[in-house]
Amino acid sequence: MTSFMKPISFASDNNSEVIPEVLEAIESVNTGQVAAYGNDSFTDEVRSSFKRAFGDSATTFLVFNGTAANILCLKALLKSYEGVICAESSHLNHDECGAPEHIIGTKLLTLPSPNGKLQAKDISTKMVRLGDPHCIQPRVVSITQPTEYGTIYSIQEMKDIKAECVKYGLKLHIDGSRLVNAATALGVSLKEITSDIGADAVSFGGTKNGLLLAEACVFFDKQIAKHVPFYQKQLLQLPGKSRFIAAQFQTFLKDETWRRYSQNSIERAREIHELVKSHPNVEITQNPDTNMVFAKIPRDLIHYLREKYFFYIWNEKTNEVRWVTSWSTTSKDVQDFAKALQRR
Repeated sequence: MTSFMKPISFASDNNSEVIPEVLEAIESVNTGQVAAYGNDSFTDEVRSSFKRAFGDSATTFLVFNGTAANILCLKALLKSYEGVICAESSHLNHDECGAPEHIIGTKLLTLPSPNGKLQAKDISTKMVRLGDPHCIQPRVVSITQPTEYGTIYSIQEMKDIKAECVKYGLKLHIDGSRLVNAATALGVSLKEITSDIGADAVSFGGTKNGLLLAEACVFFDKQIAKHVPFYQKQLLQLPGKSRFIAAQFQTFLKDETWRRYSQNSIERAREIHELVKSHPNVEITQNPDTNMVFAKIPRDLIHYLREKYFFYIWNEKTNEVRWVTSWSTTSKDVQDFAKALQRR
């Protein structure tokens, strides 16, 4: 049995099943013929649902995956000679296989990121050689909420970053593949951590949170949004059968279904943390703000655990690993994992 076939995975919430209500929603719209490419009543309805969740200024476009959501958002915000300020540990920088550079032709202007978070005070260090045609011009600040380390920006930290953006005429993009986890952990609405703090565009994740091939790009400036349909088509992300993505988000957003499931993923990660933090061979390296636990453990313990569980080694040099929980992770899954670790 390969590691990818292990029944219990703590590698990524991408490995989880699809939420039952979402599968039911897909089935419920699988009847009759409707207009394609988002010109259907189901997609119209979910656009209204996004407005209720993110604010009246929200204009939403449905896409297939998170990388595409990030690229579409940035494409709409950037000219070819403009760059993106982001954390050096960000998904954009480390896990998009150079997609921003290859597809948009932009340059990533990375900053040190303690605990995964970009610091507002550091943005000014990239505001140099403005107007110089020999130098890339900063245009967008992109933050990941929650970060790649599972840590979260507070509302004030996000407002501080936005203030710097206003100061220098920059746009603010939020990579929110796990945004629901941040909202749940902070106890706030989706609107409070997006439009209320002045975001210009949000990549809103569904796949990591129990949806099937469903992500969204949310824009808050209608002048920017009016160009997005053309970019969406050029970037191969205009869904023919849009209703099947729309139905998933409609269910996800209704009565904040997302909050109930994200709460489980957060609680299970905190349960892992509590059960393993006192182990003599475990050194926790990050605060488990959301659904990820980072720890340094001996190499032999890594090999032993990976015989039973699939998870990633985050840093090969330091033996730092990442354990990720999902909406479907159970307390028994966590307790069994902790027991396996305690045996060594």
